[in-house]
Amino acid sequence: MKQVRIVTDSTADISPELREKYGIAMVPLKVLFGSEVYRDAVDMMPDEFYVRLAESKGSLPTTSQPSPVEFLETYKQLAEEGDGPIISIHLSSALSGTYQSAVLARSMIEEADVTVVDSKSASYGIGYLAVAAAEAARQGKSKEEILALIASLRKDMRLYFLVDSLENLQKGGRIGKAAALVGSLLNIKPILSITEEGEVYSVDKVRGQKKAMNRIIELFQQDFAGQALHVTMLYSTDRELAEDLLSLLRAQFEVRDVHYTHLGPVIGTHAGPGTVAAIAVPV
Repeated sequence: MKQVRIVTDSTADISPELREKYGIAMVPLKVLFGSEVYRDAVDMMPDEFYVRLAESKGSLPTTSQPSPVEFLETYKQLAEEGDGPIISIHLSSALSGTYQSAVLARSMIEEADVTVVDSKSASYGIGYLAVAAAEAARQGKSKEEILALIASLRKDMRLYFLVDSLENLQKGGRIGKAAALVGSLLNIKPILSITEEGEVYSVDKVRGQKKAMNRIIELFQQDFAGQALHVTMLYSTDRELAEDLLSLLRAQFEVRDVHYTHLGPVIGTHAGPGTVAAIAVPV
């Protein structure tokens, strides 16, 4: 049985080192500052992006999805390297056309067995699935076993984003200017999550950073009371915020292992500076 190969896109926010370790292929989305185009996690990494974002006063960059041809090239390259099945795991179809581009590419290739998976998630919510799939592939698991694992993890996973400001959401057309202004004046911190259908929604809006972090812990307690957890901490510009949130998690849960990931340019464009998030999966 040939080993299954794993493909994802750059919004999975998997570090280059981790992608290399597990042999995960990555198709980048793009971030555009005016007429300048950068491939996410290829031409522009997180640290450089947030510096550039701070310098681009007032105007947010835009983002764009990969074309079907870019996915097709990746699938063809993997097919040339071996004849094992390919599982391609991507950003929620409710948030981007990336998944649809991958589906179109699959329809254009005959020399490879490609299964495209809608993660119904974002950032390391995708990355967690891709890394777990790659680990299972290394252990010799079949395509069907890996797809079952992905479905199980997707069902069990919980992800909460704490957004520092409503400004990026307003500029991206997610909320109105009035709501953003009131939120800023009152120091409102939105807590966001992702539905089972893969759509971003507001779980709560809490006044003040500390209260918002404690609210996230309450949400995890509702999800996983008494269970040990695998935890991933995500951050845009301030890793210390992620460490503070982790400390609160450790006070309430048995945390078996922790992974940190830096939100990349495409996710960072929409989430903004000061964002912190946590992903938990029960052991």
